[in-house]
Amino acid sequence: MKVLFLSHRFPYPPTFGSKVRAFNVIRHLAREHEVTVLSLARSDAEADEAQGIAPFCAAHRAVRVHNVVQAAKIVATLPSTITASEAFFHSAELQREVDRQLANGGFDFIFAHCSAVGRYIEHVEGIPKLMDFCDVDSRKWLDYLAFKPWPLALGYRWEAWRMAAAERRVAAHVDVVTVATQGEVATLAQAGVTERVDWFPNGVDIDYFAPSAQAYDPDVISFVGRMDYFPNVQCMVEFCADVWPKLRSARPTLKLQIVGAAPTAAVLALARVDGVSVTGSVPDVRPYVQGSALTIAPLKIARGTQNKILEAMAMEVPVVSSRIAADGVDAVPGEHLLVADDRDETCETILRLLGDPAERGRLAKAGRARVLSHHAWPNAMSRLDGIMDRCMRPAPLPLAQPA
Repeated sequence: MKVLFLSHRFPYPPTFGSKVRAFNVIRHLAREHEVTVLSLARSDAEADEAQGIAPFCAAHRAVRVHNVVQAAKIVATLPSTITASEAFFHSAELQREVDRQLANGGFDFIFAHCSAVGRYIEHVEGIPKLMDFCDVDSRKWLDYLAFKPWPLALGYRWEAWRMAAAERRVAAHVDVVTVATQGEVATLAQAGVTERVDWFPNGVDIDYFAPSAQAYDPDVISFVGRMDYFPNVQCMVEFCADVWPKLRSARPTLKLQIVGAAPTAAVLALARVDGVSVTGSVPDVRPYVQGSALTIAPLKIARGTQNKILEAMAMEVPVVSSRIAADGVDAVPGEHLLVADDRDETCETILRLLGDPAERGRLAKAGRARVLSHHAWPNAMSRLDGIMDRCMRPAPLPLAQPA
């Protein structure tokens, strides 16, 4: 089968969230199918990095765009019903390439990853199409409202409304819509998309994110994530202002590592807080996680599955998470990870775990076991295979009506 895979961000290298999901889908499909990957690159460096996907697909192209131009498209479409995401990830050259490939390629299946690329393929007929929303972006924009001042909040509400309309529009022009969790299925229904919806989970490379013999420091905790992503920035700024002073008061030797690329000015400023370090981009996050007593995920805004939680669990490092972040992981709070929300509960949970090596060991083993049973990529891809098989079948004939 020939598959055209289209995504809003080039899925190589698979360094975060949506890229990880997209890359693993491509790698899986390419084992039995001929996969062509089309996407965008926003810099020459990104375009060069994209070449690394060559061993994992039959063909690929990264269409070069420029952020200044893409941002101008957002401004130009602000009064319209075209979403900011659709505008930012739109390229006339990429549309021409999609059309050219479809005209000449004899494709049997289209896999579109993330709602922003729906415009490129919604007009296509005669080829089964899967739209992987992954997360429900319209809900994410609504989630931001509580953290944005007026009148900026009005813009976020407008984008949430436009995004929900776009999700409904795209869903009506594809054969099946997928998301990453059962919870996102319910959220998508709230946005008005209720038909031909399914889900397959995010997974973890269980061989790459594996336990190591590295000793951990009982006085180090870590947060991992891309640090120009607003939910990550917001939760770390709030954690360092609200929770961290109380933790340090109770355990003065405690240290916090904030590990992740592209830290904003607000994140860099956290390095001035006693006991806090900000690494910026690192070649490999695993030594930082494996050297920690635990990792934290105190997000106030979270959609879908937090890969940072799965990866830590896979490496047998316990996780203390907010409830909303833990909801996207198929794990049982208290059994496979710990959850806490307010300042006092979060402090008590972290300190209790730091002071109980036996409990840390139990959670470490239980977390890894849960990832192996519920979030290994082969299991996730098996579910995707079933969805695609159903999508490829001809629609059943309508039942005959009684005379």
